[in-house]
Amino acid sequence: MATQAPQPPRPPQPEPRPEPRPEARRFGLRARLLALLVPGLVGLMALDSWSDYQALTESLVVAYDQSLLEPVQALANGIVVASDGSVKVQEPFSVQAMFESTHLRYKYLHVGVQRIVKGEPPDPAVPQDTLMGVPALPLPPKEPPDGTPVFYDAVHEQHPVRVAALRQTVYDHSRPGAAWRVLIQAAEGTGPRASAQAELLKQQLLRDTRMVLVMALLVWLGVAWTLRPLERLRRSLRERSRDDLKPLDASGVPQEVVPLVDAVNHHIGRHRRMVAEQSQFLADASHQLRTPLSILSIQAGYALRETDPERMRESLHAIVGQLARTRRLSEQLLALAHATTDEEVAGAEPAVVDLSDIARGVVLQYLPLAREHDQDLGWVDAHGDGEPADDTGAAAPTLPVRANAAELHEVLANLVHNAIKYTPRGGNITVTVRREASHALAEVCDSGPGIAPDRRDSVFERFHRDASGNAATQGAGLGLTIARSYARRNGGEIELDNADMPESANGGGLRAILKLPLAAGST
Repeated sequence: MATQAPQPPRPPQPEPRPEPRPEARRFGLRARLLALLVPGLVGLMALDSWSDYQALTESLVVAYDQSLLEPVQALANGIVVASDGSVKVQEPFSVQAMFESTHLRYKYLHVGVQRIVKGEPPDPAVPQDTLMGVPALPLPPKEPPDGTPVFYDAVHEQHPVRVAALRQTVYDHSRPGAAWRVLIQAAEGTGPRASAQAELLKQQLLRDTRMVLVMALLVWLGVAWTLRPLERLRRSLRERSRDDLKPLDASGVPQEVVPLVDAVNHHIGRHRRMVAEQSQFLADASHQLRTPLSILSIQAGYALRETDPERMRESLHAIVGQLARTRRLSEQLLALAHATTDEEVAGAEPAVVDLSDIARGVVLQYLPLAREHDQDLGWVDAHGDGEPADDTGAAAPTLPVRANAAELHEVLANLVHNAIKYTPRGGNITVTVRREASHALAEVCDSGPGIAPDRRDSVFERFHRDASGNAATQGAGLGLTIARSYARRNGGEIELDNADMPESANGGGLRAILKLPLAAGST
């Protein structure tokens, strides 16, 4: 019976990655300006409209009250005392006809009279005699003074009315002591007033709404017109090829946007220089690696054709030496690529480090190589006899600088290595660290042949070699280039000067100075 071969276990399936959430759409300038200006405009319009509405309403009330007061004054002018001692109203029907000529509903007139007893105040409880009109009109909320009209709102027959009242005293001069208090009232329904106020408010709201819409439209069109140069700029950027690194044209853009365009142009310029440097670096690196690889290929072919074991060993030793030099060249090329990379891309994290400790470590590292070349590698420390200490008892930094420790070590290592390479046997090399004002200095002085002042700038160029033709000092020409790149990335600089060492071959020697700003807060 055939058995089924066991199936191999399936590899675990990777969990599907969650799709990135779409980024929330940000409001543009139009929406932001509208969101900022429209509420303010609406608020100001509402306040202004309310003030205008109140003023117009008061004017409307005054106009209506004045028209309501006219029949009251006309009736007041027609109050007389008859010969029989009674109070009468002259031509009441003409006044009433004038009052009712507008054909409005709920219009009422009333003239009431009350005899005044001499020496006694008028009694409000005593009913008035109605001379004309409706006797049941509501009385004023408080007794008005004679000759002063008052206006008040009331309800008559379940309808809201506006009442104008005028109180006056009439005397009978033929009968001493005889007097009457006359109350003249005119009332009309508040419907026309309310309708007029509602229409007034409606017109005010429509006018303000139109104003807000026009302002919003003007803001929208103004922003669109202002952003038109930016839209052209955006369109030109989108239509560019990815190799086009020309600066942006800032002509025509608003003055407030010019700094932004300048910043973009600055970034484009940096990117253009970086691309050019990378292209040049690749070309130079390819050229520099081609020669040693060709030499290795020739030496390997020669070793393959050689039948004498001793000659073959000599060829293999030559290949090993060439491999060592090629390895050194590759390491320097990698260091140069790292040194010319932006700090953000390289991932460097500057911290406060002690330049004195880093320099002392480099001296200890290169002591064996200096002894191998029969050279005196000396060290002058910046620490004094009374070395300050922190709370933990450890020595406080003598020359604190804010930099990347590994990169500073590489800078000093290249300077010391160059000094060892160019200093003859029996020569002297001195590494000194010291403070100068607000800077920390690390100096590497040697008794070598030095560098002429007119050549000191060119030695920092890539692949610059010694023109003497001495094979012992020939290298890739990258040491000083790497050193200066690292120094500048950490805010420092490298300067070259005469060492003024008497034991130098030409009495000068070379002094390479690494200058870095002291960390903030150090004294």
